[in-house]
Amino acid sequence: MTSFTERTKASLREALLDAAADLLPDRGHAGLRMADVAAKAGVSRQTVYNEFGNKAALTQAVALRTASEFLDGIRQRFETADGLLAGIHHAVVYTIEHARENRLVAAALGTEAGEDLLPLLTTKGEPILTAAADLAAEQYREFEPELSAESAALLAETVVRLSLSHLVLSTHSAAEAADAVTAVVAPAIRQFVHNGVKR
Repeated sequence: MTSFTERTKASLREALLDAAADLLPDRGHAGLRMADVAAKAGVSRQTVYNEFGNKAALTQAVALRTASEFLDGIRQRFETADGLLAGIHHAVVYTIEHARENRLVAAALGTEAGEDLLPLLTTKGEPILTAAADLAAEQYREFEPELSAESAALLAETVVRLSLSHLVLSTHSAAEAADAVTAVVAPAIRQFVHNGVKR
């Protein structure tokens, strides 16, 4: 059972993450001040430092929490899908549409203030990519038990990387992007599943 102290600490952490997530879209990482996060959350600046250590760690924690919200949404799309390709399609559509509606992600992709957040999705995006690919691989094997772990991991990483590419350089609607991603991975899925190809 969670202790009162643990619940209080978790609540404080969420309040600080909420405050930072609210400030980051308008200020970006460079313009974010720990003192402003503290003021918004109603705590001392030292409390913010005690919890996260530094601004980079706070920004990373916000990014990972945002990614976790996306992963929950992706998981739900797979739960209602009637096949692996349909699940991938629903997940890609959701990812792109939700990203465009999410203030933090939209700022990273399309505002001057937020452009210094973009590396969290690209050059410094390994934690997010890994978490998304791990979840996807798990979902793929639930739909297609014949997929080897290696094949599922390869497919999952490919889908995540393609989805991020469509997200960062948006030239299509979410549905069109999902169509393109599933068109690319469908032959590989058939090969892995129906021919029993193991990597």
